[in-house]
Amino acid sequence: MAKARREVVESLKLVDVVLEVVDARLPESSRNPMMAELTQSKPRVMVLAKADLADPAVTAKYVRLWSAGSTLQAVAVDVLRGAGLSQVTRAAQQVTEEKFAKLARKGIRRRAVRAVVIGIPNTGKSSLINRLAGRNVVRTGDRPGVTRQQQWIRAGGALELLDTPGILWPKFEDPNVALKLAWSGAIKSTLLQSDEIAVKLLQWLSLFYPERLQERYGIVTDGGDQDGVLAQIARRRGAIRQGGEPDVDLAADFFLRDVQTGMLGPLSFDRPDDHENAGIELLRGE
Repeated sequence: MAKARREVVESLKLVDVVLEVVDARLPESSRNPMMAELTQSKPRVMVLAKADLADPAVTAKYVRLWSAGSTLQAVAVDVLRGAGLSQVTRAAQQVTEEKFAKLARKGIRRRAVRAVVIGIPNTGKSSLINRLAGRNVVRTGDRPGVTRQQQWIRAGGALELLDTPGILWPKFEDPNVALKLAWSGAIKSTLLQSDEIAVKLLQWLSLFYPERLQERYGIVTDGGDQDGVLAQIARRRGAIRQGGEPDVDLAADFFLRDVQTGMLGPLSFDRPDDHENAGIELLRGE
């Protein structure tokens, strides 16, 4: 990660704009805490990827919140369907307009906007680059750490992209951030106990999206006995141990995978409103 940090610092000297890719389901929790420091005063486009998996009303709030001026814009992108891709290029041109206007006054001919693409692992960075380029030029995967080295990619005539390895801080000082990253699949669930992650997620859903549990599993929960809820999910998914006991560990894995693949519908784990405080207290067990 220290090497990746140095590579980003060096790449900033080569580009006009930073495309910071975050997971639309957790736009704040999927940001590296050092990113603002690393990007310094470069124009920036916040790309909320995986928008198809996020609550559209919450995503719209973040787009408005982060589209804060001439050098900062935010766009929501559904890479699989291609929705929002053209907005990425337009936003990159918009936040660099002042720079290119100055160059034009000096008689320097306009060229493609050069952008570095950064973000923590598994936010959809490589998939975004491939779609913008119109071909598979970087490896993708559903696990962290697929990108290993920097490379330049042409994305049409208006944009040139510099891919970088994902950057992730060496430790998670906020346990809520670690939980949300595990819920989304950005970090391996093996780093934490799947059943513990699932119980916390069930508590969260009971608070913000209780109807999704009923729609998917036919379960009504009051946020109380989450182990009992996992047992119900185990029975409905056929996760039964020898002897007829529900396999709650396997049910937790099934449940997390359902959430991460959108089977419970679009969900947002970060929320830019006062209700987030209630969720934080719930996660901390207060």
